[in-house]
Amino acid sequence: MKSRMTENEALSSMAAYCSKAEHCRFEIRNKLLQNDELNDEAIERILNRLENENFINDERYTRSFVNDKFRFFKWGKMKIKQALYLKQIPSEIVNKQLSEIDEKEYLFVLHHLLEAKKKTISAKNQYEYNIKLIRYAMGKGFDLEDIKQCLEKQQKTKA
Repeated sequence: MKSRMTENEALSSMAAYCSKAEHCRFEIRNKLLQNDELNDEAIERILNRLENENFINDERYTRSFVNDKFRFFKWGKMKIKQALYLKQIPSEIVNKQLSEIDEKEYLFVLHHLLEAKKKTISAKNQYEYNIKLIRYAMGKGFDLEDIKQCLEKQQKTKA
């Protein structure tokens, strides 16, 4: 975005930007703050107009974000929640969208991530092996209880 724009130009520019992909209010605000000509009131007017005309909708954005990060990037709920927190999405919206993830599918994804990671790990003993798997899965944003449950299930089927 150019650093000098009138309010109407900024509104048109942001409407075009939002029509290409989903963006949240926080992202648009940051983009508008790069414009030296716009004061806080003008930015607020632009944001409200974009929301009223449905160019930005944090609930729709969150639904899309959760779906993409889980399905394509295999992120766990904790990592998704943290990323949305940094984008200042209200926790009620985040929790609602995270609850839409099917629990069986969630554990299935975790199971396959752990299975794939097992092939790349070398460890001196089972304890070190499990720690590496747990650390990996937690880095992907999965809860320790879900990880333990998945590892126990895998070890039972292996035995």
